[in-house]
Amino acid sequence: MDFRFLYHRTKYFIISPVQAWDVVHRENRPMKFVRGSFFLPLTILVSISAFLGSMFFINTTLRPMYSVLTGVNTFLFLYLGIYASTFVVREIMRAMDLGHDFLVAFKLVAYSMAPIFLSLTVSRLFESLLFINVLGLYGLYIFWTGMEVMVNPPDHKKLPMIIATVVAMLMIFFLLQVILSKLTEAVYFTIFA
Repeated sequence: MDFRFLYHRTKYFIISPVQAWDVVHRENRPMKFVRGSFFLPLTILVSISAFLGSMFFINTTLRPMYSVLTGVNTFLFLYLGIYASTFVVREIMRAMDLGHDFLVAFKLVAYSMAPIFLSLTVSRLFESLLFINVLGLYGLYIFWTGMEVMVNPPDHKKLPMIIATVVAMLMIFFLLQVILSKLTEAVYFTIFA
């Protein structure tokens, strides 16, 4: 895991997404590298933040196992959400005749989630700062600029693609949140309470 790469890539996408996408498009790194050096470290960071926030600031009356389950829940939520969203983006691209490369879809989804990962890290640690998640909307701009560089759709397909992607991702993450929250509570109260 290359922490220097993670720091610079995240900073680059936040400060200058157009140039960052140009670099991503030219460098042609494999999915394993993107997953191991960008996506997984940020997912683990948010999961640790959720664990610590639950342990020290939210559920002080519950057993520590609840905080562990909260961290696992957060990890699964982000991990499964990114992969499900990647699959949907690939299918949207295929339906719009824009290609069907899973790696391109994965890069689009993973890199555009950078502001969401950062805001979730803060809001999962300090629940009172939940409003900071609105900064994650910057990910839409990152996705838009990435779509123009990586997929290069014609003008009449740009807006439908972004709308379809946003609606699909909202549905995916909402369903995952509901399912994983119920599962976490069921496991905790059945086994550990």
